[in-house]
Amino acid sequence: MNLTLDIWRQKNTDTKGAFKTYAISNISEDMSFLEMLDVLNEQLVEKGEDPVHFDHDCREGICGSCNLFINGRAHGPNIKTAACQLHMRSFSDGDNITIEPWRASAFPVIKDLVVNRGAFDRIIQAGGYVSVNTGGVPDANEIPISKVKADQAFDSATCIACGACVAACKNASAMLFVSAKVSQLALLPQGQVERKTRVERMVAQMDAEGFGACTNTGACSIECPVGISQDNIARMNREYYSAKAKSDNLE
Repeated sequence: MNLTLDIWRQKNTDTKGAFKTYAISNISEDMSFLEMLDVLNEQLVEKGEDPVHFDHDCREGICGSCNLFINGRAHGPNIKTAACQLHMRSFSDGDNITIEPWRASAFPVIKDLVVNRGAFDRIIQAGGYVSVNTGGVPDANEIPISKVKADQAFDSATCIACGACVAACKNASAMLFVSAKVSQLALLPQGQVERKTRVERMVAQMDAEGFGACTNTGACSIECPVGISQDNIARMNREYYSAKAKSDNLE
């Protein structure tokens, strides 16, 4: 395959970026998208040019590091597929592919396609945890949890915090991510002790980070590489309003 790549290049957060065009040839359709970028970087290094910086780690669709905006879609054209699991067979010979970083003020560009997603970490630190001492590993049936609740909690827990929901949302909202983390613990017995304060703190931190509001367009769940449902947003709203109704925090 012969391809033309329009890639966003930006030296650092404080420098203005721009697209740069690269021609690349002899790309196998069996390569992953990141392997294709590896080939490009090898060619750039051989020419003495600065390689394209992009985030990656596991390359197995688990860690969420491969946050690329490809041809106007988070993680590319395939649904429920992280960029690292996207293969070049999804493109055609002669295609022009535009590659950008996530576009959100809460995700400042570090360099090229790499953004700082520390805002997500700070939201988790604000309340996305269980601080009670759970002791040793309990027997499997010691704490009865219904199959429905267990499945819902597990589905919420599959969020890989990649930020695709933010990138896809016209408001750069982080509601899908935050709601998944709130739901995961709100549905389980272990998360009940801090249930009220958790949602208040996480939503407050989300707002402080500068993420936009949710207007229910649904782009977040459509572009989510693991299929996190918007049901989590509805659940988080219920959790939040219930917590505020009983809260001493009037802000």
